[in-house]
Amino acid sequence: MKQTRNTTAKSRIISMLQASGVALSHSEIEETIDIPVNRVTIYRILERLIDEGTIHKVVNTDGAMKFAMCHNCSVTHHHNHIHFSCVDCKAVTCLEGVVPSFKLAKEYEVIDVNFTLSGRCPNCSAQAQ
Repeated sequence: MKQTRNTTAKSRIISMLQASGVALSHSEIEETIDIPVNRVTIYRILERLIDEGTIHKVVNTDGAMKFAMCHNCSVTHHHNHIHFSCVDCKAVTCLEGVVPSFKLAKEYEVIDVNFTLSGRCPNCSAQAQ
C-alpha cells in the first residue's frame, strides 16, 4: 500500500471518518467538511485512502457507496466482515466481531466479500418500541 502526502483536506476526511461511528457517503462528507473542497478532490482523496489501506468501501443495500475506516488490517488487509444497513436512519455500520459464513463449490476462488445486512439498528429498534 503506497503512502501519499498528507493534505489538510485528507486529514479532515480521515478525522471525520474516525469520529463517525458509521460509514459515510461522499455527499455526507462533502456536506460536513468544514473547509472548502470540491467534490472531485473528495473523490480523489477517498480513492487514495482506499489505495493506502486507510479506509474501505461499503456498497449499501440500495447500491450507494459509503466509506469507513479500516480496523484490524495491520498485517493482512481485508474487509471480510459484515456491514449492517439500518432501514430507518440509513446508517451503515461495520460489524467487526461477526464473520460472514458461506459455502461455495471448490472450483470458486473468493477474492473479496461484501456482506450487507439490512434491518433496524439498536437506536432505531429502541425508538420503535
